[in-house]
Amino acid sequence: MKKVAEQKQKRNTSEEILDGEGGLMVEEMLMRNQTRFIQETVEAEVDEFLGRKRYEHGSAVNGYRNGSYPKQITLPEARITIKKPHLRNTKEKFVSRMLKGIVQVSEKVKTLALEMYVRGLSTRDIQSTLRDSAGKPMLSRSAVSVLSERLYEQYQEFSQRDLSSFDIVYLFVDGVYESVKRYTKGQTLLCAWAICSDGTKQLLHLSAVESESSASWETFFEGMTRRGLRQPLLVISDGAPGLIAAVEKHFPKADRQRCIAHKLRNIASKLPRDIQALVLEEIKAVYYAADQQVAEVLASHLIQKYANVYPAAMKCFNDDLPACITHLKYPLGHRRYIRTTNLMERSFEEQKRRTKVFPQHQHEKSCVGLVFAVLKRAAGGWVRVKMTELELAQLKNIRALICPKEQSTAYISYQLAA
Repeated sequence: MKKVAEQKQKRNTSEEILDGEGGLMVEEMLMRNQTRFIQETVEAEVDEFLGRKRYEHGSAVNGYRNGSYPKQITLPEARITIKKPHLRNTKEKFVSRMLKGIVQVSEKVKTLALEMYVRGLSTRDIQSTLRDSAGKPMLSRSAVSVLSERLYEQYQEFSQRDLSSFDIVYLFVDGVYESVKRYTKGQTLLCAWAICSDGTKQLLHLSAVESESSASWETFFEGMTRRGLRQPLLVISDGAPGLIAAVEKHFPKADRQRCIAHKLRNIASKLPRDIQALVLEEIKAVYYAADQQVAEVLASHLIQKYANVYPAAMKCFNDDLPACITHLKYPLGHRRYIRTTNLMERSFEEQKRRTKVFPQHQHEKSCVGLVFAVLKRAAGGWVRVKMTELELAQLKNIRALICPKEQSTAYISYQLAA
């Protein structure tokens, strides 16, 4: 058999399929024919490269055949082994176009495994799902484990990109926690999203920190500013004191909107259950008023009505009230998007659905890489916000009031003078 060409060996083995009653499985026949086709194509490429066929005498200016060695390659449905020709005394390195294409197919298998990992399967599930016709895993355990490394590399590239091209109108910021070994209270991840003047919703940044302290948020904002983050018109967040302090420091001229969904939950916790629905409806009438002036009048009447009956609830309602109705100065069509942090909450729900298959992450890198991948894919399905000419004109007018010295009209967002 040593003197028989590899492609002829593959052709001879196909005859075994018809031997005996029943023979081999059809998929085995397909796999062998596929192997034979690849082997013959590679041999034809060698003939073309050397300028002569196997055992054909001729000039040796392009080199010689020097045997072959087994090479295992992965296809979407199987793993096969071919004999890769070895050449010597060649002027340039021989590169098989067929094998190069197969490598790209193998990368698609790894990409498929990566998507399965991000979409909710554990590494053990992926290994048991992607098997060849013989039932053997197509990806080794180490190869599957490398998926988290690849995700972290993608995160690093994402976290270093330039942000100056994003014309940010509305900036959303919040934190989320993930269970990681050695972190008894969970790893804190700070996140930032934006709605831009072209109506697109963008995931801007994600960063692992020690806690949601003011110092952590300041470092988070400084990192984005160094990468060219422009000043937004409005920042939407919850009521965390450290976050509010960092927002006021780094975006001193921007408006701040308190998430009214969080605020309503806080107020409800201070009301008797039998009266919650009634009072909350009146509070929503304040938050959903036509404009800020109407909201202030309604708020005044509401406080007077319930101050003596539910003082704790009214104190909570009155705290940070101006920030709760800031969205009323912005275009009517945008208010439902900017009065809460629901844009982030829905993404966090998708992220939690994915990461709950892990009791805990092994380390920070695997945690950050996976959370980033889930949030990034969730962002890809976000629907654009409609920006009409009138709404853009209204936003530019707000910008002129916030930063009158800024002369550029190309952006709605702005840059503060040094």
